[in-house]
Amino acid sequence: MANEVAERYAQGLFELAWENSTAEAKKEQAECLLETIRQTPELNTLLRAVKITKDEKKSFIENSFKNVLDADMIRFIKLLIDKGRIYYLQEILHEYVNLSNQRLGIENAVIWSARPLKKDDLDRLHKALEKKSGKKVNIENKIDPDLIAGIKVTMGSQVTDVTMKNRIESMKEVLLKGGRA
Repeated sequence: MANEVAERYAQGLFELAWENSTAEAKKEQAECLLETIRQTPELNTLLRAVKITKDEKKSFIENSFKNVLDADMIRFIKLLIDKGRIYYLQEILHEYVNLSNQRLGIENAVIWSARPLKKDDLDRLHKALEKKSGKKVNIENKIDPDLIAGIKVTMGSQVTDVTMKNRIESMKEVLLKGGRA
């Protein structure tokens, strides 16, 4: 569950974006910024540093992201700096992405497999998930060699597991209970 401060700021940013018809664009910017923070932890350290003034932080944001983020998003980050809420930036961005996905009817799905899936297979799974859910679905293929074979799909709270690992575990459970596999 998101922190109350993060929820409030994310909701404010979302309402602004919704009114300006930029919710989807801001979602993409939020995802890009989250990825940048993930790949460059020094950015988070810089934004949280107490020895760097608010003006220096705002200038850094302006100069670094003027070609990537729109003016509203830059002003929003500057507001977080001014209010001393920059510590919550990642949580706010995650919450914003979640709010946007809900309102825009987008679902995220993770497809686990023992090896990377071919593009054709991912495309078929993508179409099947969109048809089943009735929503636009973003898919991500994650690799777990322990699965042996097959796939495991998680979408929202639903999990579909048709992996060899799961089948082996099921047979083991049945055999331990004295039944037939």
